[in-house]
Amino acid sequence: MPISDTTQSGVCWHALDYESVLKAVSSQIGGLSQAVAAERLALYGPNRLRPPRKQSAWQRFLLQFHNILIYILLGAGVVTAILGHWVDTSVILGVVVINAMIGFLQEGKAERAMDAIRRMLSVQASGLRDGVRGQIPAENLVPGDIVFLQSGDKVPADLRLLKVKDLRIEEAALTGESLPVEKHLDPVPEASPIGDRKGMAYSGTLVTYGTGTGVVVGTGDATEIGRINAMLARVQTLTTPLLRKVGIFGRRLSIAIVVGAVGVFLFGILFRGYEISDMFLASVGLAVAAIPEGLPAIMTITLALGVQAMARRQAIIRRLPAVETLGSVTVICSDKTGTLTRNEMTVQTLATAEHVIEVSGIGYDPHGEFSVWGNPVAPSDLPDLMELARAGILCNDTDLKRVEGGWEVSGDPTEAALMTLGRKSGLDSRFEWEMLPRTDVIPFESQHRFMATLHHDHEGHGLLYVKGAPERILEMCACQRILGDDRPLDIQFWLGQIERMAGRGQRILAMAFASTNHDPRELCFGDVDHGLTMLGLFGIIDPPRSEAIEAVRQCQQAGIRVKMITGDHLVTARTIGLQMNIGNGNDAISGQALETLTDDQLKRVAGDIDIFARTSPEHKLRLVQVLQAGGAVVAMTGDGVNDAPALKRADVGVAMGVKGTEVAKEAAEMVLADDNFASMRHAVEEGRRVYDNIQKSILFILPTNVAEAGVIVSAIFLGTLLPITPVQILWVNMITAVTLALALTVEPSESDVMRRPPRNPGEAILSSFLLWRIGFVSVLAVAGTFGLFLWEREQGASIETARTVSVNMLVVFEACYLWNARSFYGSVLSQKGLFGNPYIPLTIGMVLGIQGLFTYTEVMQTLFHTTGLPAFAWVRIVAIGLAIFLLVEFEKYVWRIILRRRISHMNN
Repeated sequence: MPISDTTQSGVCWHALDYESVLKAVSSQIGGLSQAVAAERLALYGPNRLRPPRKQSAWQRFLLQFHNILIYILLGAGVVTAILGHWVDTSVILGVVVINAMIGFLQEGKAERAMDAIRRMLSVQASGLRDGVRGQIPAENLVPGDIVFLQSGDKVPADLRLLKVKDLRIEEAALTGESLPVEKHLDPVPEASPIGDRKGMAYSGTLVTYGTGTGVVVGTGDATEIGRINAMLARVQTLTTPLLRKVGIFGRRLSIAIVVGAVGVFLFGILFRGYEISDMFLASVGLAVAAIPEGLPAIMTITLALGVQAMARRQAIIRRLPAVETLGSVTVICSDKTGTLTRNEMTVQTLATAEHVIEVSGIGYDPHGEFSVWGNPVAPSDLPDLMELARAGILCNDTDLKRVEGGWEVSGDPTEAALMTLGRKSGLDSRFEWEMLPRTDVIPFESQHRFMATLHHDHEGHGLLYVKGAPERILEMCACQRILGDDRPLDIQFWLGQIERMAGRGQRILAMAFASTNHDPRELCFGDVDHGLTMLGLFGIIDPPRSEAIEAVRQCQQAGIRVKMITGDHLVTARTIGLQMNIGNGNDAISGQALETLTDDQLKRVAGDIDIFARTSPEHKLRLVQVLQAGGAVVAMTGDGVNDAPALKRADVGVAMGVKGTEVAKEAAEMVLADDNFASMRHAVEEGRRVYDNIQKSILFILPTNVAEAGVIVSAIFLGTLLPITPVQILWVNMITAVTLALALTVEPSESDVMRRPPRNPGEAILSSFLLWRIGFVSVLAVAGTFGLFLWEREQGASIETARTVSVNMLVVFEACYLWNARSFYGSVLSQKGLFGNPYIPLTIGMVLGIQGLFTYTEVMQTLFHTTGLPAFAWVRIVAIGLAIFLLVEFEKYVWRIILRRRISHMNN
């Protein structure tokens, strides 16, 4: 039995006439017998998507520990356990478990995406078995079954249509096309994209109008949705840039720590004559000093706070690392329908015999202005416009209702656009219906391509309105309306208007009318096929969101390239692209053309062209892969089933929360709660702020670790006692450093965060500049801490007192340096202000309070071998801390001069 996936069966059902299809699936108009259907059900299985093999909850939980950051934390936990410091061991293990729980709860999106896509299949279908029409469970449908469709039905399987009566199907979730597709029975070329296969009805799509009959040609995994489901299962999710960089950083740091500890161990034994046991403890102290135990916790907290900040700006993050990845995005591939546009049809242009009128406003909100040649006009001053708008209300089967948060359409979206136009013109639909009640109608059918309605006022005068395809309406007209009079029809004028409006990507409807002097109460085709008067043309389009236009501009200003990838028509895509400043309005390519390109050719095209139309799920996925292969960090936005594979493959998949399908939401890392592309801009800004703050945290924490390791190495090289013990190092690393670094996680954005280009995805997490800063500050901290330790010892202080001074020197150094770390280059004294981040003085005060307990309480003195310090010791400690602060500020001042000169040189 053939199946519908042409890649498996070689059969293109859309290219065959329905008689050939019936023969191919061994069926007939009367349907299958129950016996044959049972045989086929046993052969092909139920009409549901095959569930993939899932990982158990324990497997998914344990995989959360497969991360270099976690290995570093666990290593630190082992070290603290060996040292018997159980409090710190508990803290470290607590951080590990919390981190794993967060990942466990937020991941598993692929499995949920599969569940969501399976739920799209309808529960019941109306079909024929043994020649009797009845309800058949959708999962029992088999190839060859005859199925009936009517308005409101969800298509239960892939069908080749056998009979249609004005059948229109909403396929936006599958193709991205904003309008319901009008179906017919004619075969189309084999290479036709899904949106052009008018003789097919695909599983999971929605019937919006009319009726139809079809034969099942694909069920379950053999449907178009099943093919996307299989693609989604095969798509590999990439590791985020942050995790890749942290992995590299962690491996290099681990190697450096091991090599350094072994080197110091050997040096102490061979060249300084230390005992092996003493050097073992010193090497452990060096390793503990060098491991930034608090860094993974700080990174997790920074990302989690970023999630909360994004949620307040309508961006819901489902996977923590996606927060940072947004900050490194270089390309945004956006779906058009419902993302850049509202997925609400809008009349933008009206053409009457005298004027071309532009209409402002977006979607179904009945507020907008009218203008002629850029000059505002009142609708009431243009009688022809008012007649056209009134006709749009009367010759209409759709209604608009005000609901919380917007407008609800009951009916066809194109007719909803005409209703909205009428309200913008100041007309009340209820009043118009009451004044001219409808007495008969000829519904729209594809064979005659128009809809006609007959109305009578309360005095018995009749009015006939006809709307439809402009070429068909012109054939039925003899006159055109000008200022209330009928004049001879100028057909060339109207053809010119049609061509101009079509060139703007608008769908065009024509409206005509006729007065009836007698009193018929029924309409027949003979009443409307000639002698009508042309009222005008409606130019309808799904327009871009105004806020999305500004968001695209800001993304481009931030060095991010925005590409539109849509299933809609090429002309429409070009028009929207031109309005949004995506591409140049001319460079665009269709999915059919993409199929002829090799990967190398596609790589060049993807770099040059920003508008891709008539694309299938495979095209979208391939484009994302090609862009990633070229080094781009790709964010993909979308709302349909057809977007899901590309959403999952992208570095950041972004789904729409209101109009997006569950499949798209589950495949994405982020969901926009307001379906607004403008929220993407806020998310990118927040992502850049988060990454900056992670780098600032690293820039703050690592000098402390390097300084601790530095004083130990200096002591071993000089043959003196260690200025700080491993237990004291853990105190500084896990208590004071982490607490202070928390203040940097809420640091506001740098002023130029959205004016600079995206960072290089290949750039290491520690740039050459950051390495210089860490080295420079570490040298200052080592000199201050070790120098003060030696000075205290020379003044006769006990080893406990000298070590207490060293620990407090490191903490005061951290407190002073925390102000420096708020900005990479800017002066904290002028550009950001000392109190621009209120959490800085708060955490410093809290840490100094804790440090007082560390220094002066008996319990802490026993645990950490410390002693109380005299006041003059604190004076020396604070003076050195302030000196380091001022030296770092001076270093930043020098960097600002260097950068200004570089920029001046580049401009010249």
